[in-house]
Amino acid sequence: MNRNPQATPGAPNPLRTLSLERLRCRTSMKWRTYPADVLPLWVAEMDVSLAEPVVRAVTEALALGDTGYPAGSAYAEALAGFAEKRWGWDGLAVARTAIVPDVMLGIVEMLRLVTGHEDSVVVNPPVYPPFFQFVEHMDRRIVEAPLGADHRVDLGALETAFRQAVAGGRRAAYLLCSPHNPTGTVHTADELAAVAALAARHRVRVVADEIHAPLTAPGVDFVPYLSVAGAESGLSLMSASKAWNLAGLKAALAIAGPGAAADLARLPEEVSHGPSHVGALAHTAALRDGTSWLDALLTGLDDNRRLLADLLARHLPAITYRPSEATYLAWLDCRALGLGDDPADVFLERGRVALNSGIPFGTGGAGHVRLNLATSPEVIEEGVRRMVAALR
Repeated sequence: MNRNPQATPGAPNPLRTLSLERLRCRTSMKWRTYPADVLPLWVAEMDVSLAEPVVRAVTEALALGDTGYPAGSAYAEALAGFAEKRWGWDGLAVARTAIVPDVMLGIVEMLRLVTGHEDSVVVNPPVYPPFFQFVEHMDRRIVEAPLGADHRVDLGALETAFRQAVAGGRRAAYLLCSPHNPTGTVHTADELAAVAALAARHRVRVVADEIHAPLTAPGVDFVPYLSVAGAESGLSLMSASKAWNLAGLKAALAIAGPGAAADLARLPEEVSHGPSHVGALAHTAALRDGTSWLDALLTGLDDNRRLLADLLARHLPAITYRPSEATYLAWLDCRALGLGDDPADVFLERGRVALNSGIPFGTGGAGHVRLNLATSPEVIEEGVRRMVAALR
């Protein structure tokens, strides 16, 4: 059950607190990859001022010189408390967690625990490009089970992929993106239970990337994979990174279902040295004390989804856009514009607006772009204006 409250009346929208001029002073990837005349609406960084509890936790740590290695279970305890209050899930056992450097590196470590050299990993394209890059770099094979036309898991395609993945008696894993990036689909409890049943039938291990879990739209229920019947042997990766804009403060948690506890126990101890201690402090503060800030953000993001839908309907009606159920990403089908497989190139070169190309997201990505909604309404309006100008 999603227990997200509405934003506290009068709480400032974090997306409206920083001017474009101020944002251009940032030195991170979003703001330094392209020339200054390009409007960046691509990589998953939010244009927000940070939640005050996060700023306080980091500031106090720096003042104390508390910048060593991470220790203790405070992060896991904060996530367990957040999960119970937010999603009604009381099954996150702190004893079955492990701190990892970030979600993607945590995924790599989980896949190492449950698969071997040249085993297969099933994914649902179009999906987050590092899924392909990291999996292939660790000498596993990608097997695609494309999403359906409705952007939801196609159980028939998934079963076919599972059969292919375990052919010859090999081990296999399913890398589940939940909520899904880039489409923003939130998998239902019934869908996840069906996934768990299929995985059990074919002896496929499920590793769930749930980094976007706190970022659901109002009225949409996020269901943790490990909370559904049959998911006991699953592994999950969670973090406060996306929801509170903490990508530069590295820390994430791996969570094991009861049937995967022995697997997680085999995680090399040195993996816990990779996360940032300051990052863990920041994530803990966000989960414990940053929910009012999050609620204001979620309201602002929902406003931005409606704004983008209205702007596209008025100015670029050939683009198909389904407002997402979660994340702050918009997946835009631009095929009717006749711009070829990579419209992001056209928007960048002619309109000076940077969007993510759909091609790296795999099957179903050609002709699409991903737009980052986590910015001010004024920047979204300017981004659409530039997209229109690119077509003239």
